Amino acid sequence: MSALREKEVEVHLRDRVKALGGKAYKFVSPGNSGVPDRLVCLPGGIKIFVEAKAPGKKPTALQKAEQAKLVKLGNSVFNLDSKAEVDKFIEYCELLIR
Repeated sequence: MSALREKEVEVHLRDRVKALGGKAYKFVSPGNSGVPDRLVCLPGGIKIFVEAKAPGKKPTALQKAEQAKLVKLGNSVFNLDSKAEVDKFIEYCELLIR
């Protein structure tokens, strides 16, 4: 069995967010390297940036810098590197949309 890939973490995130009634948009911002992979939009106007990684992988220095800028602007940013982390994130999201 092969190791879990980043794409599989992203697909699991997308599917779990959809089941909550939300959308996990693939986020691309031309000219802005290091931005998170996904913009999760939940019912009630809740928006959260998510960086998906393969298990054990960490954000790069550039990604950390971009995440810090987003947090400074009042945004939430999560780094998820496994399906279990996605599931914990979804539990958090469920609390937010209650």
